[in-house]
Amino acid sequence: MDFEPLNIENEVMEFDASGSMEDDTATLDVENHDDDYERDYNDESFESSNPSMSNVLLTHNGEEPNLEPYEGMEFDSEQAARIFYNSYARRIGFSTRVSVYQRSRRDGSIICRQIVCSREGFRREGGENRSKRQRTITRVGCKAQMTVKKQSSGKWAVSKLVKEHNHELVPPDKVHCLRSHRHVSGPARSLIDTLQAAGMGPSGVMSVLIKESGGINNVGFTKVDCQNYMSSSRQRSLGSGGQIVFDYLKQMQAEDPDFFCAVQGDFENLTGNIFWADPNSRMNYNYFGDTVTFDTTYRTNRYRVPFAPFTGWNHHGQPVLFGCALLLNESESSFVWLFQTWLAAMSGRYPISITTDQDRIIRAAIVQVFPETRHRFCKWNVLREAQEKLSDVYHARPNFEVEFQKCINVTETIDEFESCWESLLQRYDLGDNEWLQSMYTARHQWVPVYLRDTFFGEMSINQGSDNINSYFDGYINASTNVQVLIKQYEKAIATRYEKEVKADYDTINTLPVLKTPSPMEKQAANLYTRKIFMIFQEELVETLAYPATIIDDTGSETMYRVAKFGEDHKTHFVRFNIFEKKASCSCQMFEFAGIICRHILAVFRVTNVLTLPTHYILKRWTRNAKSGVLLDQCTLGLPSDSQESSAARYDNLRQEAIKYVEEGAESVPIYNVAMAALQEAAKKVAAAKKHGSGVHQSALDNGSPQLQSYSLDQDKEIQALTAELENASQQCEAYRAKLSAVLKNLEEQKLKISVKVQNVRLNLRS
Repeated sequence: MDFEPLNIENEVMEFDASGSMEDDTATLDVENHDDDYERDYNDESFESSNPSMSNVLLTHNGEEPNLEPYEGMEFDSEQAARIFYNSYARRIGFSTRVSVYQRSRRDGSIICRQIVCSREGFRREGGENRSKRQRTITRVGCKAQMTVKKQSSGKWAVSKLVKEHNHELVPPDKVHCLRSHRHVSGPARSLIDTLQAAGMGPSGVMSVLIKESGGINNVGFTKVDCQNYMSSSRQRSLGSGGQIVFDYLKQMQAEDPDFFCAVQGDFENLTGNIFWADPNSRMNYNYFGDTVTFDTTYRTNRYRVPFAPFTGWNHHGQPVLFGCALLLNESESSFVWLFQTWLAAMSGRYPISITTDQDRIIRAAIVQVFPETRHRFCKWNVLREAQEKLSDVYHARPNFEVEFQKCINVTETIDEFESCWESLLQRYDLGDNEWLQSMYTARHQWVPVYLRDTFFGEMSINQGSDNINSYFDGYINASTNVQVLIKQYEKAIATRYEKEVKADYDTINTLPVLKTPSPMEKQAANLYTRKIFMIFQEELVETLAYPATIIDDTGSETMYRVAKFGEDHKTHFVRFNIFEKKASCSCQMFEFAGIICRHILAVFRVTNVLTLPTHYILKRWTRNAKSGVLLDQCTLGLPSDSQESSAARYDNLRQEAIKYVEEGAESVPIYNVAMAALQEAAKKVAAAKKHGSGVHQSALDNGSPQLQSYSLDQDKEIQALTAELENASQQCEAYRAKLSAVLKNLEEQKLKISVKVQNVRLNLRS
C-alpha cells in the first residue's frame, strides 16, 4: 500500500464557526490542497478544545450516540462534525479531508463545509517543473462526502451525504496507514524521546512501540513517521522566537522578585526546557491549589510551540493559572524536572489531586514527585486512544463504542461498573485484548466511579476529565508560533482576570432570586459565589422530589434511603449522625466537587437541619475564598527580601489586617481591645512616616552616632510595644476562653435537648 510520509510540522487549518445562518447570499471557496494532501483530523487545531467523542456523537435531542451518519444529523459545531466523520471513516476504511466551504457575505463566517473522501477529485495537471518525481495516483474521483450547514439555532446539520465509494476500502489491519488516521501521539513522543536519548535508532524504537502497542496496527503511525519525528527532535529548539520568550522572562524577573523562572539545559543556546510562574499564579495556588490539571494539549494536537500550562479552578469555577512550561524534550527526566520545579515554585505544597494524560512517562514522573497526590487520567484522552487501539473492534462491531462509553459514564457504583465491564468483554470476545487489560488495571485513575472519593473541583462527576481544563482556549492553539506566544499569553491572563472581576462584581452587587423560604438557601446565597450558589440552589430545590426514608437506626447514626419520586431504581444511601450533623452519601458529590448533594439535603430537610453546618461549607467556593491568612513567608518559599516589593508588602499587611478584623469582631469586649490597639498602631505608623525615611537616608550617607542613638530608642520602643501587644493578647485570650465556655455550654444544652427529642420519638414509635 502506498502512502505519503507524515509531516511532523503543523499543517494549520483556520476556520471560523461563528455567525448565524441567515438568508444572506454566501460565497463559495475551495480549500487549497496539494494533490496528495490529506488532513490529519486526529491532530489538527480544530481539536484544540478537546471535545469528547461522547459529546461529538450526541444528536440535538440528546439521544444515544449514532455511529452512522445520516441526513439531518446535528452537531454542536463544525469541528464536531469533522471529528465524527473521520471517526466513521476509520471504522469503514477510508481517509478524509476538507474540501469546499461557503462563507456568509454578511460577516464572512463559514456557514457550509464539505468533508470528502481523500480520493475525491483528480490530480491537477501541472507544468513541467511542478515535480520531477512521479507521484502515485491517489485521486480517483470518489464521490463519498458529507456536507454540513449551519442552522439558525447555531447547530450544524448534515445537508448532503454520499456513502458509496468507487474504490476498494482499506481493511482494518491497514487503516493505520491512511493519512487522516496517522499521528505520532503524545505518549509515543515521550517514549521515542526516552529511547532516542538512550541511543536507540528508528528500527529499535519501532520494535519497542509495536511490542508496547500489541501489534503494528495499534501503533498509529509508520516507521517513516517515526524517523521523521526523531530527525526533527534532534533539531528542536525555540528558534529565533525563543529570544523573545527569554527576554520577557528576564524582564519580568527583574521587575518583581516573586516572579519564578527556571531553565533546564542550556540557557544561552535556547534549547532547554523552561518553566515560569508569575506572582499571581503562585498566590492563586495558595487559595485554589487543592486540585491541578497539567494540560498537554500541545502533544495530541501538534502545536508549533510545546506549551504546557498548570491550571486549576477558582471560586467561580473558572480556570485559574498556576504556571507554564515550554518542553523541548519529553523524556521522563524532563517531566520529573518540570514537576519538581513547579512544586518548588508552589512552596512545596502538594495538591490533593492532579489530572494529566495517561502517558506512561508522565505517570512515572508523577509517582516520583507526587507520591501522595491522587493522579487521574483525562478521560477524553483515554477514549481517544481507545479509537486507535480498538479500531478493528470499532469497525467490525459498530455498537461497541456506544456500550463502551455507557459502561464508563453511566454506571454509578463500582459493582455495576465491574459487572458491565465483564459483560462487555465477554459479549465482544475481548478478554485477551492487552490494551483493555492495561486500562482495566489502571481503572482507579480514569473511571469516574473510582474517583468520587477525591476532590477534583468539578461540578459533575461524569463531567470530570471529559476535556482537559484549558486556560488558554482561544488564545494558544496549533497555529500559534513562538513569536506571538507571549502576546497571546498576556491576552489570556488579562481576559481571565476581567472575567474573575466581573464574576466578583456580580456576586457582590446583584442579588440571586431565592426559590424557597429555606433559611439554608438564604445562608448559601450570602456565602457562595454566584455560580456555586446556583449549583447549590439546584440541589436544594431538587430535594422536593426526593423523599428520604429511614432504613436503619442505631441511635447515634441513621441510614436513609433517598430516591427521586417514581425512580426507585436509582437509589442513594445517606448515613447521618444527628448529634454531629455529619452525613455521607453514596454519590460522594461533596467529596468530589465540594458541594453538598441533594440526597444529604433531603435528609437535612426531614431532620429539621435548617442551616448548612460549617463543615459542609468549603471556603474555596465562597465569596471570601481569597480572604484569611496565607502561609508565612518561609513556607511560601519567597525570597528573604520580598518586603522590598511593594506588592508583597501590601499583600502581607492586607492579610494580617483581615485576620485582625475577623478576630476583633468576635465580641464587644474583644472589639474594644482591638479598636484601642488599632488606634495606637495608627499613631505609631504616622510617627514612623514622619521620621523613618530621613533616618534611613542618613544611614546610606554615613554611619552617624545619631542613627545609633535612634536605633537604641527604637529598640526600647519596640520592647514597650511588644509588652503592650503581649498584654493585649492575654486579654484577648481571656475573652476568647470565656466565649468558648459559653459556646460549650450552649452545645451541651443543645445536645441534651436533642437526646430528649430522640427519646420522645422512640416513645412515640413504641
